Amino acid sequence: MGMKHAVLLLILAPAVAALPLRAQERLAPSARSRAAADATSPDELAVRAFARERLQVDLAAVEAHRPAYSFWQYLFTVPDGRILRGSGKDGRLLALLPEHGDWLRDAKWEEPSLQELIAGQPLPERLDDRRTELVRLLEPSTGPLISNPSRGNFLLPNIPRFGGFLAEWTAIYERFGVPGEIGLAQAILESGLDGRVRSRANALGFCQFLKRNWDHLNRLTPHTIEAFNQTTQAPYCAAYLSVLATMYGSYIPALSEHHSGGANVGRVVINGERLGGIDAREQYLIGSDFTYKLRNVQSREYSDIYRTYGPRSFRYAEMVFGNMVTVRRLTSQEPQTRIYAMRTTRAWGLDEIRRRADIPADEVVRYNPAIVRQVPAHADVYLPTYVKDFGPNVSFWHRPAPVRYAALLNEFLHIEGGVQRWHEASFETLLRGFEERFKDTNTEEGDVMASTLAYVIDDLRTSRRAEILEEFRTSGKILELFTQGVKEIQALAPAD
Repeated sequence: MGMKHAVLLLILAPAVAALPLRAQERLAPSARSRAAADATSPDELAVRAFARERLQVDLAAVEAHRPAYSFWQYLFTVPDGRILRGSGKDGRLLALLPEHGDWLRDAKWEEPSLQELIAGQPLPERLDDRRTELVRLLEPSTGPLISNPSRGNFLLPNIPRFGGFLAEWTAIYERFGVPGEIGLAQAILESGLDGRVRSRANALGFCQFLKRNWDHLNRLTPHTIEAFNQTTQAPYCAAYLSVLATMYGSYIPALSEHHSGGANVGRVVINGERLGGIDAREQYLIGSDFTYKLRNVQSREYSDIYRTYGPRSFRYAEMVFGNMVTVRRLTSQEPQTRIYAMRTTRAWGLDEIRRRADIPADEVVRYNPAIVRQVPAHADVYLPTYVKDFGPNVSFWHRPAPVRYAALLNEFLHIEGGVQRWHEASFETLLRGFEERFKDTNTEEGDVMASTLAYVIDDLRTSRRAEILEEFRTSGKILELFTQGVKEIQALAPAD
């Protein structure tokens, strides 16, 4: 990690506090998007406006139900080794405590008055006991607290290498009806922007699709997907989020489905519907709160309600929303550079690319992190300039969206949401129609949307999610557990 990024904490904490991202603020499109506005079609402008309006409504819902969401912007901007302590009421960072060290001497207090509350107090040696005691000492003055160990080493080392690509990746996300800051905030959580990340479950790259899912997508696409290249992955990550957001009518449950699975999110939404949520975003937020509280009841009798939906599932969407500020700030702070894509007809070796492009090998690898010895045939070579030798320029994000594609995407995004409806056989016919129409646009973007839709349709048809959710919705046992759980949570709630 360079010195600039090692000390990022020192400049980020006050900067973030001064730049809260709130729903009442206008979520501005990127500078490049504004500059290109005159060349875009009315449908492309409509897609951007619709996506930003959806994000605006989602952000307002997150603020209402998870007011401390902005706390998560510090998670990846503070180097490892600190415990972040913030306000559970508004997400303000209150203190940075060393995981190993003296909390009275080595803590960094964002609000110095709080330090006085623990001055002279004996703190236990065991970390968990120390945390509990700190909460006991502070909460009477601060209200509820939230904490998490910092994970900055997951992102910070990647900023010098990949931070300059954020504007290009933003343009890619926007081409599929997803505001760049929400898509890239998810990428920060999943990969720290590193295309070569592999999880223990064999999830790969930028947005951490499982290898079998990338393989499935690769069979559906007319071109080769290299699962360790961020710029190859970004269109499919964006298209997938766009499709899920259309299914739910919101990015909030769509983000959570990517993380915890459709059956888990479907159960949460059903619980939220039973609790009176008026739309999928509110149903998800209310239902997830209910599910989270049930997990904390000292009994496993409610496991059929929450299954594998755990604490990270509960926090996931709000963590993404909290890190939108991180994306915006890094994009403005890091010098941005172009990425050109060239579609190959044959394999190109690393040394051959280096010589033809006249750039160092490390720079070739920075743009093409999947490369080991060569870029395979029918894949894309990425470089800071266009080099005709490698193939035609397929950098679709550098030009306005084709009119036919933009009109079709605008139509697709306005499909009425509803998970139950999307599982109906008649609805598959509608989705297959969009798949064929996207393919018939004969565009790079249309191919991505068609392939992603085919992938989602296959999943809807072949998974047991529809049956699982129908059983959850109609089971008398589940309804009885739900009713009992509501009463138990109400009984545990503190009196006003």
